[in-house]
Amino acid sequence: MTLSLPSVQRSKSLYEQTYQALRTSILSGELLPGERLVETQLAEQLQVSRTPIREAMRQLQRDNLVTTDRGGGLRVTIISVADAMQLYDCRIALEKLSVQEACQNATAGQLETLESLVIQAEQLMEQPELRADSIRMLEIDYKFHQFIAESSGNRWLSTFLDQVFDKMSMLRVQTTRHNPRVLEIRSEHRQIFESIAQRDSDRAIQSIQDHLVASKARVVQEVESLQSEAAE
Repeated sequence: MTLSLPSVQRSKSLYEQTYQALRTSILSGELLPGERLVETQLAEQLQVSRTPIREAMRQLQRDNLVTTDRGGGLRVTIISVADAMQLYDCRIALEKLSVQEACQNATAGQLETLESLVIQAEQLMEQPELRADSIRMLEIDYKFHQFIAESSGNRWLSTFLDQVFDKMSMLRVQTTRHNPRVLEIRSEHRQIFESIAQRDSDRAIQSIQDHLVASKARVVQEVESLQSEAAE
């Protein structure tokens, strides 16, 4: 295991720096779901002692980003089918409110930003080989949904969605490695944006629900497939 991360900077708490470095690696997919985490290797890679590694691991366990396996070792969390379904159910409830309030409160500048994110996704999806850019697509997808929440004017909504998105990032990394097309979102994002731009809250709510229900079906199917392969 080799992480393409710089050694942590001494200007801040070693624990905080270590935690953030490991958290970023997990959410970006550099540390893959199910990957074993060895203190000595991580300490050497990040050029810190094992103490901040242990402290960071405890926090990552509290965040449910790291779990203990049957042998007592630590591994990056694998999102189950049940977890995937529940996470999407949470997203659907939160994002229906998000688009409804964005229809009421989004500024002209925020609508321009949303449209630019839609265009970026459309352009990226036109590339013949998406696999190399699946992380970029995940970033655009996250920014699109999170910016809608920001446009709603409801700061608590953004906070709650961020917590869900952390787990969703792991789920999407877990599935897109095997099937990048699980992120087929071009027409869905376009429909959501146009509904918000037209201040049509009923259509926006229906569009976001249709989008997330379709995404849920694709992702859950992929997780089920991966679990079946692992069981063979």
